[in-house]
Amino acid sequence: MMHILNRNHLLDPNEIRGEIRVIVEKYHSDRTQLLAILRECQERWRHLPALMITIIADEMDLPRVHVDGVATFYHFLSRAHRGNYTVYVNRSATAEMAGAAAIMKAFEKEVGVPFGQTTADQQIGLRTTSCIGMCDQEPAVLINEVVFTRMTPARVKKLVKAMRADVPIHEMLGKLGEGRNGSRAIHSEVVNNIRHKGPVFFTEYFPGSALKQAMEVGSLDVIEQIKASGLRGRGGAGFPTGQKWGFCRAAEADTRYVMCNADEGEPGTFKDRVLLTEMPELIFEGMAVAGYAIEAKEGILYLRGEYAYLKEHLEHVLTQMRSRHLLGRRILGTRFSFDIQIKMGAGAYICGEESALIESAEGKRGQPRNRPPFPVTSGYLRRPTIVNNVETFGCAAKIVLNGAEWFRKMGTSASAGVKLLSIAGDCAKPGIYEIEWGKSVREVLELCGAENVLAVQVGGPSGQCISEREFDRKLCFSDLGTGGAFTVFSKKRDILSIVHNFMEFFKDESCGFCVPCRAGNTLLLKALEKIMVGNGTHADIEGIKSLGQMVKTASRCGLGQTSPHPLLTSIQNFFEVYRDKVRNDVDYLSQFDLRFAVIDSCVAANRKPNLELEGRDERDVKEVSDGTGSC
Repeated sequence: MMHILNRNHLLDPNEIRGEIRVIVEKYHSDRTQLLAILRECQERWRHLPALMITIIADEMDLPRVHVDGVATFYHFLSRAHRGNYTVYVNRSATAEMAGAAAIMKAFEKEVGVPFGQTTADQQIGLRTTSCIGMCDQEPAVLINEVVFTRMTPARVKKLVKAMRADVPIHEMLGKLGEGRNGSRAIHSEVVNNIRHKGPVFFTEYFPGSALKQAMEVGSLDVIEQIKASGLRGRGGAGFPTGQKWGFCRAAEADTRYVMCNADEGEPGTFKDRVLLTEMPELIFEGMAVAGYAIEAKEGILYLRGEYAYLKEHLEHVLTQMRSRHLLGRRILGTRFSFDIQIKMGAGAYICGEESALIESAEGKRGQPRNRPPFPVTSGYLRRPTIVNNVETFGCAAKIVLNGAEWFRKMGTSASAGVKLLSIAGDCAKPGIYEIEWGKSVREVLELCGAENVLAVQVGGPSGQCISEREFDRKLCFSDLGTGGAFTVFSKKRDILSIVHNFMEFFKDESCGFCVPCRAGNTLLLKALEKIMVGNGTHADIEGIKSLGQMVKTASRCGLGQTSPHPLLTSIQNFFEVYRDKVRNDVDYLSQFDLRFAVIDSCVAANRKPNLELEGRDERDVKEVSDGTGSC
């Protein structure tokens, strides 16, 4: 019988079954908690081998293929042992700019294995990951879900020595961050870097005040107030929040859900990290206000796996709010009951898409659903569900507290209110900036101390790469909309290398369901690489434009519909960079003839080949069939 190795000891499968049974019972055999169960098993045994998948399926009365499908979908779950200490180095563009390559080289030297492998004694495993939400304090790594920032090769050496000595992970931390980062519940060296405070998120707020204000009027009045404020979703798409809430409330159902999307996986974005660290009460209260408005009794915060270090802190805040009757049964002594649970991701950018997030929260692979129906009529557990992001719920709470007109006075006519920007890259003051909609890119660059700027990536990789010619454009829904990422690149940077990093990200993060996204992003990446090594032609640039539009048009969800943006917008705004890289002295012509290439297969299958080929005849068929010919 197979035995599983853990911390250098062989464990009996019967013992493992007993432990897994306890974990499953802890979650009441709830199938929607499958991902949480897999995460806990991964943490306990550091991997999820075939036998363990079978046991989990048996204990939960699920098809094995379903459990295996979920376990193999998420980046932080693994069939192979990932080490008693699992190191994930961030490979985003800002990480590479800050020296991630040197950090990786140092880890490989000290650990003695390349990235993608685990030491023979299973003590240390080295892996890379796309982005961990620390773009303002790179290079950063995750070790067993604990964040280490501002890494240096010297610190790598010190950490590896500690890991080899079995030092507890939290004892390896350096100076703790400011604010709640240094609290017992978080105990993290992450810093907030709040650089510019505005009138919405960084003004005085008393927990419970927004809920009290909401419940003094009817639930439909709250929805009308949100509509009147002009609040639009802050995740990037910008759908009117009040309209979404109204659709959900109007849907016929006895149960509705409120979901908060805290899966900010777009490289360059980290604003939700700061909000959840310093003002989770405001976010949870915004969710409760939404629950009151749509008559829901349950809310779910979907927290990205990279922010696992915040979970204990968030659970503590929820407990405090329940004790103060701001959550739970009969909130503030009224007949309104609403509570919130936290569900964790496990490393999948696609789960930022609302229907993929819902699938993941239900304990499935995080693959987008076909729409319609939309979540507002058929969402979590096929019940009407609103999905908004962290920033949106914070805005909603403050609107209910201060009024729609107060919010409308900020920003522009089409883009009311403020926007939180996560600014990173080549600037003096990376961090969080609360600005009113309508500021120009140039004004923001002045705020963050950016000089000698070549390009700005507005909205993360899925947004737009703009040049200095467009720095007077406005940040607003009618011009440059953004989910919050604002990454600065100076003139010492190579645009093609940055675009290559972004396209690798999209290739890796595609869920693989639809061909345009799965194959298209790979083909786009290969075309870019051909240009970068000097073998590209003008036809390749035109091919990228054509294929990029096809991927945008034919992909099933937002990932594929925006993934060609790094290439398309950089070609548009930095065409001279591509032009100078391609060859003018050659135009590659394919000599491959598919119809002739399959003649031998036709002969083998005793089928008459299509001889309507230019320059082909019966003699060609004979040569192929008897081995004397070639293609």
